[in-house]
Amino acid sequence: MGARDEIFEQPLRLEHLLDNQRLRVHEIASIIRRRDIQYVFLAARGTSDNAGRYANYLWSARNRLPIALATPSLFTYYHQPPILRGALVLAISQSGQSPDVVSVLEEGRRQGCLTMAITNTPNSPLSQAADLVLDLQVGKESAIAATKTYTAELTAVAMLSAALRESQSDWGELGLLPGWARQALELEPAIAQMAQRYRYMQRCVVLGRGFNYATAFEWSLKLKEMTYVAAEPYSSADFQHGPIALVETGFPVMAVAPQGMVFSSMMEVLTQVRRQQDAELVVISDDSQALELAQSPIQLPAGIPEWLTPQIGIIAAQLFAYHLTLVKGYNPDAPRLLHKVTETH
Repeated sequence: MGARDEIFEQPLRLEHLLDNQRLRVHEIASIIRRRDIQYVFLAARGTSDNAGRYANYLWSARNRLPIALATPSLFTYYHQPPILRGALVLAISQSGQSPDVVSVLEEGRRQGCLTMAITNTPNSPLSQAADLVLDLQVGKESAIAATKTYTAELTAVAMLSAALRESQSDWGELGLLPGWARQALELEPAIAQMAQRYRYMQRCVVLGRGFNYATAFEWSLKLKEMTYVAAEPYSSADFQHGPIALVETGFPVMAVAPQGMVFSSMMEVLTQVRRQQDAELVVISDDSQALELAQSPIQLPAGIPEWLTPQIGIIAAQLFAYHLTLVKGYNPDAPRLLHKVTETH
């Protein structure tokens, strides 16, 4: 099974996760509520780190639960971990193997904190260090570039938000994710054709903001590891503080800009780089104004609430990266120098 197969598995895997792990998510949320949790201390690497970026926005915005992102080298090299009193110490990892991420949970347990793992490997060292384990249950992911495990991580984070909020409307919206994912996959022929235009692209920037700050980072990562394009991710706000000077005629700008609270700020930047700097735009959006700005528009399904757009927007971005890899003549299932499990210390 290769990357394309796993991209197309995602609707079924999301459906399975929502159906099979809802009760477990409610159990975990109940335990969290019983503890005097003041904040979440979150450790992750790579693609899982981008799921952590999503959690940072989602849980802060919808659950009023602040998140501090761990610096694992403080645990493994400097041996000076911070005081974690009042924290839920959470690690997100597909494999659960990376020693530096495991070390954060182990230290959290030593300090008497509630520890939790979100992982696709429930018998991993990470799971053994956790009081609570949420198994993603997406099956083996063979391709090196993570796809279905990423959308499952995002959805697990969203499920925990819904359970902590005790919101039936949130669960109703979550239940629509598999259908929206299927609609996104129907974009493949158009995206495959679109990728031809970027055969010789060597560098680009990827923009997102709010919940889709994570999507910008994950799309950028897929472009780097699959197509070897030097893709730099930014929030649209950070981009204006200097990096926008990179943009000249024909410079590629990728953007994830669905409707929502940050849409107007994204439109301001996209309008500037298109109208004033003549950038080459690839835009993933559900808004006609944003799509009209782009030379390469990718239209999201209508009606997705902003908090769930990262799960669907990244599917379009995965397809773009996959087909650009083929166009460039590379193997999407075996990026150079990379391994499925990376054990950092």
